[in-house]
Amino acid sequence: MKEDFKDFIEASGLMKYDPDTIAMIYKKNPQRLLKRLWQTLIPIFAYIISVCWDKLSGRLNKKNQARFRAKELTNLLVDLGPAFVKAGQALSTRPDIIPVVLLEELSQLQDQLPGFNGDKAMELIEKDLKANIESMFLEIDSEPISAASLGQVHKAVLKNGDIVAVKVQRPGLREQITLDLYIVRNIAYWLKNNIGLIRSDLVALIDELGKRVFEEMDYINEANNAEKFRKMHEKNKKIAVPKIYKEFTSRRVLTMEWIEGKKLTNLEEVKSIGIDPDEMIEIGVQCSLEQLLEHGFFHADPHPGNLLALKDGRLCYLDFGMMSEVSRDSRSGLIQAVVHLVNKNFDKLSNDFVKLGFLSKEVDLEPIVPAFQDVFVNAIELGVSKMDFKSVTDDMSGVMYKFPFKLPPYYALIIRSLITLEGIALSVDPEFKILGAAYPYFARRLMEDPDPQLRESLKEMLFDDNKFKWDRLEDLLSNAAKQTDLDLENLLDEVINLLFSPKGGFLREEIINGLTNQIDNINWQIFKSVNYYLPKSFKVKISPKSDNLNSLIFSIDPIKNFLNIIQKIPGYSMDIFLKRIPRLINEPYTKSMGIEIAKKVTEKSVVRLVKIAAGTTI
Repeated sequence: MKEDFKDFIEASGLMKYDPDTIAMIYKKNPQRLLKRLWQTLIPIFAYIISVCWDKLSGRLNKKNQARFRAKELTNLLVDLGPAFVKAGQALSTRPDIIPVVLLEELSQLQDQLPGFNGDKAMELIEKDLKANIESMFLEIDSEPISAASLGQVHKAVLKNGDIVAVKVQRPGLREQITLDLYIVRNIAYWLKNNIGLIRSDLVALIDELGKRVFEEMDYINEANNAEKFRKMHEKNKKIAVPKIYKEFTSRRVLTMEWIEGKKLTNLEEVKSIGIDPDEMIEIGVQCSLEQLLEHGFFHADPHPGNLLALKDGRLCYLDFGMMSEVSRDSRSGLIQAVVHLVNKNFDKLSNDFVKLGFLSKEVDLEPIVPAFQDVFVNAIELGVSKMDFKSVTDDMSGVMYKFPFKLPPYYALIIRSLITLEGIALSVDPEFKILGAAYPYFARRLMEDPDPQLRESLKEMLFDDNKFKWDRLEDLLSNAAKQTDLDLENLLDEVINLLFSPKGGFLREEIINGLTNQIDNINWQIFKSVNYYLPKSFKVKISPKSDNLNSLIFSIDPIKNFLNIIQKIPGYSMDIFLKRIPRLINEPYTKSMGIEIAKKVTEKSVVRLVKIAAGTTI
C-alpha cells in the first residue's frame, strides 16, 4: 500500500510528459500497474480475439460486422477511461493508420464522462488556490453544469459580483492518465514490433498524445492560450473570448468569465435570440481560416460545446486546452498544395506532400500520382466551391492507408478542426460546403499576401505553359471579392506587381503588341486623313476597309480583360485605376516597354513607306 501511494505522489508531481520517467516510476513499484493492467488488458484482449475470429471466419469483410466491431471499440475506450478516450480521438484523425470504417466511428467519440462528487471538487479548489471557498466566492454551485474526461465546470459568483465558470480537474487524474499512457505506450510498442501491417510509428503517436494531454491538464497553460487567442482576435469585433481570472487559476483550477450563449447546433435557440445561424457559421469558418493561415495558432477542438452564439452577434470560443501551431513554411506549403490541386498538377502535389512531411524523400511517388488523380480530378471538375470535403478526405484516407503516409501532428489536428466545424455547419445548412466557404479567404490570401512563396504560387496558378489564364484570375478575384474586408486597392497593387514581375513577361509582351498596333492604327488614321486632302496625283492608293479608332489603352486585350473582371467587384471605381498611372510610368519595365513599342511602331511605319515608294496599294 505504501508503494502504491508512492506511485501516486511521484506521478502527481509530473508537470511534463516524460515516458522514461513514467516507466521508471512503475517499474520500481509494479503493484498499481499490475492492477490496472488486469482492468485494461483483459477487455482489450477479449476484443482483439473477437476481431481475429471475425477475420478468420470472413465475417469481418461484411460491412455491418466491421461497423459493429468499430462501435464496440469506441464504447470500450470510453469504459477504459480518459487516456483511452484521448487515444481514440487521436486515432480518429489518422487515416494513415486505421481503415475508414473505424475512422468514422472514432470521430464520433465524445469527450464526456459523468461528473465527480461536488464536495471533492470544493476540496480541490481550496487546496490548489490556498483559500477557503467562502473567502473567494459569494456562492458556488456544488453540482457541475458539465463534465468531460479531464474535469468538470461549476458556476460561481466572485466576491466582486462577477459571474464565473470554475473548471476543476478530476482528483487523481494526472496519476491515472500517467499510468494509462504507460500501458497504452507499451501496447503500441508491442503492435509496432509484432504487427507488420502497421507502418506508422504508434509509439511516436502515443508520445505526441501524451505531450498534448499533459498540456491540457495544465490549466495555467490553457489560461495563457486563452489570453493569446483573445489578443490575436481583439480587433475582430465578431469574436468573443472569456476573460481569465488568473488570481483564481492554478494547474488544476481554471476560473473564467461566465458566458451566456446558445450552442450553434441548437438552431431554434440561436434564432430565438435574434441571431442568424448561417452568419455564425460564416464567422466561425473565417476565424478558423485566420487562425490556420495567418496566425498559425489555432483552436483544435471547435466542437458544439465550445462555440456559442451570443445575443450581440458575436461568436464565442471556449476551452483552450487543445491548441496547436503551424509554422509559416507549412502554412505557405498548404496553400501551394491547393494551387497545384486547382491546376490539376498532381506531380507537383505529390512533391508538396514530401515537403510538408507526409511522405519521406525515399518514397516512390510514381504510383501515388495516379491515385491523387483518381481522388481529385472529378471533384476539381465540379469546382472548388462545390467540392465535398468529407467525401474527398474519405477518399484521401484510403490513399493514405494504402501508401506509406505519415501525418504530421499539426495536420491531423487541422483535419479534426475542419471536419468538426463542417459537422456543425451541416447541422445548420445541409448543403454547406466548407471548401466553398473557405475558398474566398484562400483567394484573398493568395492575391494579397506578400510572402515570396505565395507570390510564386499566384503566378503559377495564373500561368499555364506561359499562357495567362484570365478565367483563373476572374475566379480568384470574384471569390476574393466575397470577403467583406477585401482591400481592393491592395489587390490591384498585387496585380500590377504580377505584371512587372519576371514571370509577367508574357503579359507585358501582349501589352507591347497591343499598344504597338494601337499607335500604328492612330498613325494610319492620321495618314488617311492627310491623304484624303492631297491632290489626286499625290494620293496613295488605299484599299477600302473600315478601321475604328478605339481608346489607345483600354482596348488592348490584357487591360480590357482585366478591367472587365475588376469592374464586377463591389467598390471599384476608375479613380482606383487612374491613381496608379504614376506608379506604372515609374516602373523599371515601363521604360524598356516604351523603347520596344517605339521600335516596333517604327518598323511598321518603315514597311508602309517602302510600300508607298514602290507604288503598292496599302
